[in-house]
Amino acid sequence: MTEEQKKNNLKKHKAIATGLFVAMMIVYFLMVYLAQHSDAKWIGYVEAFAEAAMVGALADWFAVTALFRYPLGIKIPHTNLIENSKNAIGDNLGQFVTDNFLTPKTIRPYIEKLEVVKFAADWLNKASNQKSLQEELINFSKKVVNDLDDKDVVDFISLKGDEILKQFDLPELVSSSLEYILEKEKHDEILEAIIPKAKEYILQSDLIIKDKLNEKHPVISFFAGKKISKGVVEGVISFLDEIEEDREHPVRQNIEQLIRDNILNIKESPEWRAKLESLRDDFITPERFHDYAFDLWTAIRENLTESFDDQNSALQIYIQKNIQKLAENLTDNQEMIDKINGWVRHFIYRMILRNVGEVEDLISKTVGDWEGKQLSEKLELEVGKDLQFIRINGTLVGGLVGLIIYVITQFVFH
Repeated sequence: MTEEQKKNNLKKHKAIATGLFVAMMIVYFLMVYLAQHSDAKWIGYVEAFAEAAMVGALADWFAVTALFRYPLGIKIPHTNLIENSKNAIGDNLGQFVTDNFLTPKTIRPYIEKLEVVKFAADWLNKASNQKSLQEELINFSKKVVNDLDDKDVVDFISLKGDEILKQFDLPELVSSSLEYILEKEKHDEILEAIIPKAKEYILQSDLIIKDKLNEKHPVISFFAGKKISKGVVEGVISFLDEIEEDREHPVRQNIEQLIRDNILNIKESPEWRAKLESLRDDFITPERFHDYAFDLWTAIRENLTESFDDQNSALQIYIQKNIQKLAENLTDNQEMIDKINGWVRHFIYRMILRNVGEVEDLISKTVGDWEGKQLSEKLELEVGKDLQFIRINGTLVGGLVGLIIYVITQFVFH
């Protein structure tokens, strides 16, 4: 019921109780009048009933009214009880609730019946809800990305990237990489990738060799420069061909041995550590790292923005598949269902018991903060209708008691 409906209901029952009292008063005075003009015995019985009914009605009216206000505005002791006992009511109500409703014995049966996963699974198994959840996740992610300050993000990436890079043990990293290269025979692949490029460069260096020879030995260059340069190129190309074709060529073995000899040296030598760290600091300066971070964040932001708006993007498909997978697991994976339900029940149970004192304080403080009149009005709205039946019953029961006393008096003493 709304508050307005409660007010109308209370007003109606008050009118009924008051109307019954007025009716008994009219009957009483009518019987008093008739008794003066008639000797009919029934008049005494009705008069006794009406008189006792008025007394019962007035007594119960006083009792009910005294709970919520001063009767007729007269400050009679022990009346207007609710307003005058507001703080005690709040304290007692809070203690009553915690002692009777928030105990382990009363809470546990309800907590054990909680099926949070079933509720979530039923909701998530609907295609429309999956779509809504996907849209909410995308909208939330989009808002997070759009709200980020580019400068702050770039500065953060630069700072953390620089910190992470300086935490690397470069000698250990380089030596481990060289060990991996030898173990997987990647040095041969690297050499085979370099040799064709080297041959291509040397073939294009014929004129360079001739010019150098002309600078150092112009006479020889004049007579045999072209032939010499061609011979040098052909000799180097032939040498590179031998290395490329012979897997056991001494150069290959020398390169492998050189790498092996330097692995331990790189790992333990202070000079190598200093060289590598100097190389790192020269190559990755704060300015360069900031530029790298800016380019990285720009690329990430653009890709995310495109993915947010494209229904067929890898991100959208990934989120959709994982929502569907979650719905399936919450429905079919009994082990997961039991675990999640157990976690939720345990969490709720502990939170309720841990905050029992706060609940008691909340009830007590809330009631205590109400104005006394406000509390009295709230309680009267909730129970006032039933209390009006006390007045009605008091009227009728009082009348019957008065009638019984009158009848006994008539038979015993007359």
